[in-house]
This record gives sequence, structure tokens and C-alpha cells, in this order.
Amino acid sequence: MDSHKQFFSLLCLPLMLLLLSGLQVEGRLHPAYPSKKLFVFGDSYVDTGNTRKDQPGSWKQPYGITFPGKPAGRFSDGRLFTDFLAKYLGLKSPLPYKFRNVIPQNSKYGMNFAFGGTGVFNTSSSYPNMTTQIDFFTQLIQEKVYTASDLSNAVALVSVAGNDYNHYLATNGSAQAFPAFIASVINQTAINLIRIQKLGVKKIVVDGLQPLGCVPQITAASSFQQCNSTFNTLVALHNNLLNQTVTKLNQETNSTFIVLNLFDSFMSVLNHPSSHNLKDPLKPCCVGISSQYSCGSVDEHNVKKYTVCENPKTSFFWDLLHPTQAGWDAVYTNLQTTNALHQLRY
Repeated sequence: MDSHKQFFSLLCLPLMLLLLSGLQVEGRLHPAYPSKKLFVFGDSYVDTGNTRKDQPGSWKQPYGITFPGKPAGRFSDGRLFTDFLAKYLGLKSPLPYKFRNVIPQNSKYGMNFAFGGTGVFNTSSSYPNMTTQIDFFTQLIQEKVYTASDLSNAVALVSVAGNDYNHYLATNGSAQAFPAFIASVINQTAINLIRIQKLGVKKIVVDGLQPLGCVPQITAASSFQQCNSTFNTLVALHNNLLNQTVTKLNQETNSTFIVLNLFDSFMSVLNHPSSHNLKDPLKPCCVGISSQYSCGSVDEHNVKKYTVCENPKTSFFWDLLHPTQAGWDAVYTNLQTTNALHQLRY
């Protein structure tokens, strides 16, 4: 997800209703799996440090206050889903691509090519889209950084968390064409998954879209009291197409493509926050002091223009778009009750 404040705010409810009428057409390590590597592609839901340090957001205070205790390039107060999945596989979190020449020894755990703000297509972000991220991966394989054996034992994580839709709306994409645009996002995602598979990765997991109608950017309109069902209906269209596409890919190839149902996992946690020791689940922990500021904003005198909640460990959302470490932990815990993650280990 992007940290830009424009996220979906350009779309008013009447437009959404028009659109809907067209829609009818830290745990234990597992040392038994030491040979695995994790390769990550996508956006800020999985980016562990590829964005530039001079940009607002993930490299600025107060990001990273829970882990590692300072800003470290994650769009959260701490760990992201990438970190939890790596630990599940018995790995250290894969090295962000931009540090590949700084600490090359850490490339043995895999590589993270994700950049916050990006999509499968170009977005308002200047960072590499997913096609280019896979190009980077291809280049490393050509340079023999990773062998065929490395790849056949590897897991790829692919995150498509909504930036393409943000950009579509921000550039005045029409309501009537939105369903066709969703289909094009899924089609491009399928092309990306096949490219990764043809490079030799046998297990590829792709995130389903989370409930966009529940991110604080949207729920602010209800004082963070309720999700917007109109947005979540759009998410359902994306996820249904993704599931159909992945089912077809599994029938046509000898690889394993797995969809992580983030929608249901997010909703399970948001609907039962107390079972995860969370409170006010739709309310973000870190917010700007007014609508012109966001989490991490400072003025020209470096005076902070944001507030942080007393205890991020009881918040599901960190800022207007991204979960806290506690939020991701709860989602990960819920996903462990499904079969999806188990398929990655064996």
C-alpha cells in the first residue's frame, strides 16, 4: 500500500454506487527447513527497506518504534507479514534488494524486491513496478547469485495491496471501466506469477486483497467506527477473479500457486479484536494532527505534526493504511489456522 494521503479519497459514494451497478455483469524458528529461500515482490505491505531514506514515511520517526526501535524502512511500528512468513519458514527476513551489495552474505535467505507505493502497473510512485522487480530477480539469477537448486526450494511472496486502484482513481479512471481495470490487474498478476514460476520457483504465494473499506483512510468518515461495504464489494470482485485465475494456473502447471486470504483474516481479527488483545481496531495509532499532516510529518522547524497512541501493541492499524506489528501478528496467527501456510513448508 502507498502512504500517500490521496488513497481512495478522490472517490465519492455516488460514484461508487454507479460502479457497483456495473459489477453485476516473533515465534519459534523451524530449523528443519534450512535450505529454503524467500523472494518477495510487491508493495509496502511487504517492503522491509527498499524505499529511499530521504522520502517521507517508513524511514522517518516514529516508524519502527516497536521493532527494531528506530525507523528501518518498514511501513509499520515494527515487523510486517514478510517477517512473520520468513520466521514460519525458519529464515531470517530476506535482504532488501537495495542492500544486496552492502551485506551480500545475507542474500542466502533470499531477497526482497518489494517497494512501497508500487503496483503491477506504474503508479504515482517512482519506484519499480512488479515487472521491473522480477527483472531484478532475473538479473541476479543470470549473475548466478542463485542456483537452480536454490530456486526449486524457494518460496515467492507476491503482494498486490491496492496501489493500482489508488492510481486509477487518482488519474480519473471511469466508474464504468473499473471492472475491466480490475480484470487487467488480475491478468497482469497472473503474468507475473508465471514469470516467477518459469524462473524456477516451485511455490508461489500471492496475497488476496485486504478489506480496503476498513483502512483508516476510509473509516475516518465514520470516526473509525465502521468499514465501508461499498469498497469491500470491489475487493470481493478482485479476490474472486484472483482465486479463479490461480485455480486455473494450478491446473495448467506443476507448480504450487497459493492465495492467502487476507480479506477473511483481516475481518476475523477486526471483528474479534479482544481475542488478540486489540482495542478500537479501526482507529490508527499514528496520525497527523490535522488532515494536512500524516504519521511522521514534521514542519520546517522539524517540529512533529503527528500523535502516537499510548500502546501500539493494542492497535491493529499503525497509520491510515498499514497494520501495526500486533495487527500483522494477529493476521498471521489467523492464517496459521488455514491450510495455505502449511503448503509452503513441505
